[in-house]
Amino acid sequence: MEEQLSLPFKACVRKTMASSPLPAGEQVSVTALAHGDLCRVGIFVWARWGERDVVAPLAQLVPVASNKPTRVVVADWHYWYDQNYAF
Repeated sequence: MEEQLSLPFKACVRKTMASSPLPAGEQVSVTALAHGDLCRVGIFVWARWGERDVVAPLAQLVPVASNKPTRVVVADWHYWYDQNYAF
């Protein structure tokens, strides 16, 4: 996945999630993958939200300004996440 994401990219928050401070409809700039213990339970990214850098689940974000490989890999992850698949 890391090789297919073209960072940074603009994204819209598709839904509110308990694991994130981001509200639905907000726009952010995804700047990096979050590594470490967080990614054992899902895929998390660093996102710039206003003046703050936050960690958010990739399942919460939809690319709005990105290249095709980024859109495809995020859509694939949404499919797996929405089907309740796990690592």
